[in-house]
Amino acid sequence: SSGINAEWPLRPGAVNSFDDITPESLGHAGLFYEHVLGDDKYSFIEECDNPQSVTILIKGPNKHTITQIKDAVRDGLRAVKNAIDDGRVVAGAGAFEVAIYQALQEFKTEVKGKARLGVEAFAEAMLIIPKCLAQNAGHDAQDCLVRLLQEYKGTDKPVGLDLVSGEAMLPMEAGVFDNYCVKKQLLNSCTVISSNLLIVDEVMRAGMSSLKG
Repeated sequence: SSGINAEWPLRPGAVNSFDDITPESLGHAGLFYEHVLGDDKYSFIEECDNPQSVTILIKGPNKHTITQIKDAVRDGLRAVKNAIDDGRVVAGAGAFEVAIYQALQEFKTEVKGKARLGVEAFAEAMLIIPKCLAQNAGHDAQDCLVRLLQEYKGTDKPVGLDLVSGEAMLPMEAGVFDNYCVKKQLLNSCTVISSNLLIVDEVMRAGMSSLKG
């Protein structure tokens, strides 16, 4: 019946027979009820003591909306899991990339030869993220980028982009963060991919030279 307190087998261990049920294999659910959504009837078990798993019910007007909500929920849960596993986060809203850009601009003065052009190109590539954030929010990417760089030079704190106003803001104070493992993978992947592309160019150039010979 609906709306009653109930003892419910919530322990994650499998129980294959009623004869094997013990008090230790039973959990406690404070509320159990049935609810009809559309043409389907669902059983809800709530107010559980020490639940080992939960179900998220997603409702929407159509399948496309439900898919979008499901993707958003999955991304959010992954972000939380990554933050817990990493034990750290980095400033979001493009602040991480702006900081790398400025650091590389200072570092390139110590580099000589063609390698300096590579450092410059890598630094410029880092600004793609804040540019995309500005464009997706409907702001002028160049104006937002100029404001970010100017604001960053005047402070020792990470500076990111406020997507609502298009102005610079302090993401650490606003609670806007990115996953550490995601940014780490970003730096590693883009470096490896760039190196592979350059190797392909060298191989093709060597092949063309051999044909001419």
